[in-house]
Amino acid sequence: MSNTELFKSHIEQGYTFKNDYIVLGTGILDLEPVHETHVKIPLKTLNRHGLIAGATGTGKTKTLQVIAEQLSLKGVPSVLMDLKGDLSGLAMPGEKNAFIEKRMAMIGLAYDPMGLPVELMSISQEKGVRMRATVSEFGPVLMSQIMDLNATQGGVISLVFRFCDTHHMPLLDLKDLKKVLQYIMNEGKEDITKEFGGISSASVNTIMRKIIELEQQGAESFFGERSFDVEDFVRTKDGKGLISIIRLTDIQNRPKLFSTFMLSLLSEIYETFPEQGDSDKPKLCLFIDEAHLVFSHASKDLINKIESIVKLIRSKGVGVFFCTQSPTDVPDNVLGQLGLKVQHSLRAFTAKDRKAIVKTAENYPISPFYKTSEVLTSMGIGEALVTALSEKGIPTPLVHTLLRAPISRMDILDSSEINQLVNASSLVKKYNAEIDRESAFDILEKKISRAEEAAAVSKPVAKVPATRAGRPAKEASMFEDLSKNTMVRQMGRTLFRELARGILGSITGKKR
Repeated sequence: MSNTELFKSHIEQGYTFKNDYIVLGTGILDLEPVHETHVKIPLKTLNRHGLIAGATGTGKTKTLQVIAEQLSLKGVPSVLMDLKGDLSGLAMPGEKNAFIEKRMAMIGLAYDPMGLPVELMSISQEKGVRMRATVSEFGPVLMSQIMDLNATQGGVISLVFRFCDTHHMPLLDLKDLKKVLQYIMNEGKEDITKEFGGISSASVNTIMRKIIELEQQGAESFFGERSFDVEDFVRTKDGKGLISIIRLTDIQNRPKLFSTFMLSLLSEIYETFPEQGDSDKPKLCLFIDEAHLVFSHASKDLINKIESIVKLIRSKGVGVFFCTQSPTDVPDNVLGQLGLKVQHSLRAFTAKDRKAIVKTAENYPISPFYKTSEVLTSMGIGEALVTALSEKGIPTPLVHTLLRAPISRMDILDSSEINQLVNASSLVKKYNAEIDRESAFDILEKKISRAEEAAAVSKPVAKVPATRAGRPAKEASMFEDLSKNTMVRQMGRTLFRELARGILGSITGKKR
């Protein structure tokens, strides 16, 4: 049996499934595509998460696009974090050309360009469905983790939430949170101390600075109403899964906001979706492009929270896929949970790069047909090493894969196309209306105003006894003391005039 026949047999045994699947491409052996060696991913295991990694320009984003397309065609909705702004083309059909037709012929698949159902969303000022969440929905633990607070400071945040719950004051945005912190250190300090005990002003000041840091990264546009309902992600249109593209191009330099949003979204999905267990296909798939931004600027507690949710969320039928330049960008505890791995080419320019490549190669199954560390640096654009999980949860053979071309546009939408897509959205009408109901800020402002008015009305007018000359006793005493020290007063005035003249003269450049 030839090496090619052995390779075909190897792929056939590893990639034969009973249930439905998606096709990523075809196997490559000795730098040539091999027919009838389709690399497949069972839908049943796509809630086991995944990784798409590779150097800049190797085709990671197009691989993400291909997987989202194929999921949509199978009726599985997905959410895409678009930090570079190059995924909106999913809404429009691709264009045939000689290069794409040749590639698809080598893979052994037909090329049928089409656009997929897309919903554009935003957590900032980008056009699309506005996604918001209230501070109350975050809760004290998550807010503390986002701001990287210590135990004492976290206790203050818990006290604030408890105080607002007890007094029926909604915490909707960061303005509410700041107002409550100011209140408990000033007008309400006495009441708070009686009810909850003393609070350190140093802790409150630290929390205020952390809130300002969040505001500087644009978080005030994210906190508020109306809160986004994650069930709106799980929709289909004409039998195709809806692709929700969250446009994040204007928060690339605000990693704190991005990691905050990402964790809140995962938490909300985990807490909202019912337990599903193993099913024939996932309920929803999340793709996080530029995933290193989630981890590189997140606190240790925040990373631990993300790790915990990634481990548990698969039971809700949700798959999470990280797209980044190197597998080392993802913490080991998360990396160990990933079933699908699509590894594009890596660059080996430095000794550190070469060490990273050796480490990366060790994360993949051993193949009798490749030396993984060598393949990692020699693959072309649109090629990747792929391994997934079989329906029984066993890693499939590692395959150097020629990936299929996206069926949707491999470019962005222009402004008129974006406007057309946004105007046709039913969710825009639901979520983009501004809501400003009474919250903690308004309630405390009214309470403080009433207290000040009551104090002004009830303040008694002090009666001061008069002296023989008709002056109040206190004023007369001051007058007598000053009269006894006329010389001292005169010397003081003279000294003050001389000092002032000298200072002003030096400032204006005039000489006396």
